[in-house]
Amino acid sequence: MTARAGRRATGGKRYDRAYFDRWYRRSRVGVGEREFVARKVRLAVAAAEFVLARRIRTVLDVGCGEAPWRAILSRLRPGVSYLGFDSSEYAVARFGRRRNIRLASLGEMGRQGLRRRFDLVVCADVLHYVRTPEVRAGLAAIAPLTGGVAFLEAFTNADETDGDEVGVQDRSSAAYRRLFAGAGLVPIGLHLYVTRRTAKTLVALERGAAG
Repeated sequence: MTARAGRRATGGKRYDRAYFDRWYRRSRVGVGEREFVARKVRLAVAAAEFVLARRIRTVLDVGCGEAPWRAILSRLRPGVSYLGFDSSEYAVARFGRRRNIRLASLGEMGRQGLRRRFDLVVCADVLHYVRTPEVRAGLAAIAPLTGGVAFLEAFTNADETDGDEVGVQDRSSAAYRRLFAGAGLVPIGLHLYVTRRTAKTLVALERGAAG
C-alpha cells in the first residue's frame, strides 16, 4: 500500500531511516518512485490553481516524511513557500532545517499556532494509519488552514492495496466521509477536498456527490 511514514511508531514500529529505506527507496511497490509522487503533486497543484484561479504560493504538508513533495513543487512552482510537519524524529533531525520540516503529528496540528491559510494542504498516505480520534483532531485543525484545496489521501477497507499493512486502520468509505464532513470538508474527487465556504463558489458538478 502507498504508505507515508509520517507519524511516531506505535506497537514497536519505528519510522526511522531503515523504514524509509525499506518502503521508499527499495520497495517493489514504488511508493517513493519520483514519477509516482510527481503525478499526485501535479494533480493537487492543478486542482488548487483551478479553484484559486491563480498559481499557488503556499503549501502545508502534514505527515510529509522526508518531504518528497517539496522538490517537485519547487520545480513546478519556483519560489513556492513550503512548510512540512512530521512526527518522525529521524526525518526532522536529518531534513528539518534544509526542507523546512517541523516535528508534530497529525493530531498535534491544532497546537502549532498556525494562523494563515495555505493555497494547498497535503496529507498523503497518512490517514489510514492514524486512529480515529487523532484523524478527527487533525482534520479539524487542517480545515481552517485550507485556503484553496486539500489533498487528503486515504484508503478504505474495500480497497485493494499493496505495501506496508502494519497499523492500517479498518475504516469504510462511509466512515471517512463522516470524518471529512465533520471537519467541514467537501469532496471534489481524486482525494481532493475544499472547505464548505470554497464549495459555494463551485458549480454543482464540480463538487462530489456529498457536496
